Amino acid sequence: MKLRQYLPFVWLLLSWRWSLLPLSYASDEEQGSTSIIFTTLGRPDYAFDIYSVPVNIPLTPNSELQLTDGHSVNFNGQFAPPTLLLPTDPPPPLQLVYVTERNNGLSTIFYDALYIQQQPQTSSRRSTLESQTITKRIQVPLLPNHSQNDNKVSMKDKPTLTGEYLIYVSTHENPGVPRVSWAAVYSTHLKSGNTRRLTPYGIADFSPAVSPSGEFTAVASYGESGWNGEVEDLTTDIYVFLTRDGTHRVKVVEHGGWPSWVDDRTIYFHRRGDDQWWSVYRAILPAGKGSISVDSVRVERVTPPGLHAFTPATSPGNHEFIAVATRRPGSTYRQIELFNLVKNEFTELTRFVSPNSHHLNPFLSPDSTRVGYHKCRGEPNSNESPQLFLENVKSPVPGLSIFRFTGSFSVFSPSGDRIAYVDMPGIYVVNSDGSNLRKVSDAMTFSTAWDPVRPGIIYTALGEGFSSESTRIDIISINVDQKSNNIKRLTLGGGNNAFPSVSPDGKWIVFRSARTGYKNLYVMDAAEGESNGLRRLTEGPWTDTMCNWSPDGEWIAFASDRHAPGNGSFELYLIHPNGTGLRKLIQSGSGGRTNHPYFSPDGKKIVFTSDFAGISAEPISNPHHYQPYGEIFTIGLDGSGLTRLTHNSYEDGTPAWAPKFLKPVSIDKPKGGPYCAFEDLQWLSNMPNGNGSVVSNAQCGL
Repeated sequence: MKLRQYLPFVWLLLSWRWSLLPLSYASDEEQGSTSIIFTTLGRPDYAFDIYSVPVNIPLTPNSELQLTDGHSVNFNGQFAPPTLLLPTDPPPPLQLVYVTERNNGLSTIFYDALYIQQQPQTSSRRSTLESQTITKRIQVPLLPNHSQNDNKVSMKDKPTLTGEYLIYVSTHENPGVPRVSWAAVYSTHLKSGNTRRLTPYGIADFSPAVSPSGEFTAVASYGESGWNGEVEDLTTDIYVFLTRDGTHRVKVVEHGGWPSWVDDRTIYFHRRGDDQWWSVYRAILPAGKGSISVDSVRVERVTPPGLHAFTPATSPGNHEFIAVATRRPGSTYRQIELFNLVKNEFTELTRFVSPNSHHLNPFLSPDSTRVGYHKCRGEPNSNESPQLFLENVKSPVPGLSIFRFTGSFSVFSPSGDRIAYVDMPGIYVVNSDGSNLRKVSDAMTFSTAWDPVRPGIIYTALGEGFSSESTRIDIISINVDQKSNNIKRLTLGGGNNAFPSVSPDGKWIVFRSARTGYKNLYVMDAAEGESNGLRRLTEGPWTDTMCNWSPDGEWIAFASDRHAPGNGSFELYLIHPNGTGLRKLIQSGSGGRTNHPYFSPDGKKIVFTSDFAGISAEPISNPHHYQPYGEIFTIGLDGSGLTRLTHNSYEDGTPAWAPKFLKPVSIDKPKGGPYCAFEDLQWLSNMPNGNGSVVSNAQCGL
């Protein structure tokens, strides 16, 4: 082995040693006194690890090998090429590059060298590959910005190693335009750490794939058209550029995503066809040195209709088969299958190994002998990460700690010692250290608020969310410290009443109501409800909702579509409790959404969720999220200081500020479970019936 082959890992091993230094945190006084809590749809149940099975033997559950270590969430892996070797003898049989969220809930990229012991062949085994054990693991981070001692925050995704370079997606640069994605492709030289942006500014690139020679990179891109708010089929285009510097960028396919090279002239990708089936296609680039364009590229459909096939994976020079994720009619799980390009037929893989699990985003080894993917590992053992009650997420703001919580609409009690939250159906109260978890109502509820004056009183909306204006939903109060007769109905006039928030003196509740046919804001007595008087705060043929009262009592923040009633776009507004001073605080571009405002304890800032940063990954590569573009932001009351707090491809929402500072330390979930309870994409359950329309899996007999 030549010395130059060692160089990447000289830097890696130094970085690895540096990463093991003890973590240090500032004192409470140095950090400040604020914390934010929020929820991420499905994320506490993911527990993703990367697995692999061989492709050339009959499979049993023993054939599956868990490649990652069960710590945190690990996904979107790639086998490293055999030329990238640690200077050890013998070299590791498997080298893996993958995304992990072990960095305080923030994704970064790791490399694992895996040494495997194969069980001896016996008469009861058809192959020595049926049972394998990882005997040694060398693990190093590939990027240097994972330190606890800086404030660099971004999402890293879809890594590929090519020579001494790492190609990946990052969201660390703000394009400065509302509703434009921060996702861009970068190249980092592993020896020097020098990083180059390959994506032009003002453009979003996803799902990069490097050609076998390393010369070209293909991406799914918005190009110059931008994001139109679609969350199923992004209708991205596929561009190709030189890996070394991002130049000679050219569009080769209109409407395609998740590119994967088999050679330097052949790209496989997915798209949803006119017949509504997600299928894999092949793009063949012209040979020679002539110009390449969409018109000169030949595109062929590869997988047939009748099932959804997507996120294709190839290996260099293998024109025999590809790996794909599928959703078949009658199935509620996505599985990994091989598609034979010569015989035009599928071979199922993971259904024989774990039929009742979702398997995502396959990748093939360079020699085509193994296929990898990620799935939920299930209930953790003693060597794996437990489920977390409060997961500390790395904050970009000094003095602000951020936590992902297991339930939605989570809010702290005035003293900060308890949390009320919704886990439908039902509302719960738990101590802020995770102890004394209690279910205080079995009812279907959403939105929560604590009374700032009367101890133990919380307010919520009794009914189902996302309901029409005519649906009966009432504001109720619950005394969580009283075992019986502890519920009081506060709204009497019918209509859809929700999102209560209490004035700081405890006298009044602001809430939204659709009693007149439109959702506007009203104010009523906090103790007795509208029986003791009701005052209308806003009025108009639009939706005003998700209101929150400031700690000084001067302002009420709310989300509204009054700028374009009924189009699904929401912006944030402020109004005085007496109905004066109405003004817009922020909007998320044309047609965007900014929701769930919540004041900081000092009343100077508001935290909210928004699609202001666009979308960060192809949604089809993830489990189900209603709106896979929600990130958590803060902003000053004068509209200045907009700050993005979270970076991921999930749906973050319902943020709230804590009344006191919480040290940035995660807390285990008291009882754990349920595990792997997330859903696959709901729109993948829609199965086309041949005439352009679709039917759901429920109509297929499920």
